[in-house]
Amino acid sequence: MRSITSIVNNKIVRQYALIVVGCFLGAMSYPLFLEPNHIAPGGVTGITTILNFYFKLPIGITSLVLNIPLLILGWRIISAGFVFRTIFATALFTVLIDLLRFKPMVMDPLLASIFGGVLLGIGLGLILRGSATTGGTDLLARIVHHRIRAISVGSFLFAFDFVVIVLAWIFLSAEHAMHAIINVFITIKVIDQMLLGFGNDKACYIISQEYEQIEQRIMKEMERGVTRFDTVGAYSGRSGKMLLCVVGRFEVVKIKSIVNEADKKAFMFITDTHETLGEGFAQLIEEDI
Repeated sequence: MRSITSIVNNKIVRQYALIVVGCFLGAMSYPLFLEPNHIAPGGVTGITTILNFYFKLPIGITSLVLNIPLLILGWRIISAGFVFRTIFATALFTVLIDLLRFKPMVMDPLLASIFGGVLLGIGLGLILRGSATTGGTDLLARIVHHRIRAISVGSFLFAFDFVVIVLAWIFLSAEHAMHAIINVFITIKVIDQMLLGFGNDKACYIISQEYEQIEQRIMKEMERGVTRFDTVGAYSGRSGKMLLCVVGRFEVVKIKSIVNEADKKAFMFITDTHETLGEGFAQLIEEDI
């Protein structure tokens, strides 16, 4: 039992587990949604999707061939560990695209671009959480940014995806290009959520003269920690205190009630948190660092 636990807790094992699961999910988006509807998802695989439409070249193997020079460049510039994981992810992802054969789930390009983007985004998000990429423009963007710091990774990826969408417009159709835009947008949004988290917790900021009463009630009645900050009003010049407390979304009503009962003149604002890690919330693991 101890040996199994040690394997599960091993950082490298967790990284490769995330990569493998991510590759399977991401690759499934091609036969189920993208390939049969000729949707170019941006990046290198977007180019190979266009080539597949005209020349029937296999998307996976063609992507792998185009990635080889990028992987060689990456090995010389980026850390060996990251590149090795990326080589593994790239090889597995591209091979699975050609090996996984499923009956298309939908033949509606709009639905395919939406659900294909969701599935691809989940897969790529898991791969990124495993500290790897699927090569292609992700790796090329890192290489370019390493050489030219003025060009950010995000700017390069946006520019490359824009070029792929224009190519889809030219060589496929305007309709295909618009579906590609939808797919790329959804994929990026899902990746962001996978990396930033799906947290529903709320960060509550409270400015009140009755801060001591409020913080004591929060800690006693809600069993939540409270952080106190010194504040100075820019207009009035008066000093005061601000409280910060992170709570679950169903606890917001309770904390608002506490503040209202203690000080009806209190100033309070509440924001969403992407992810809350630490005591009382989700556990902080090494992949998040």
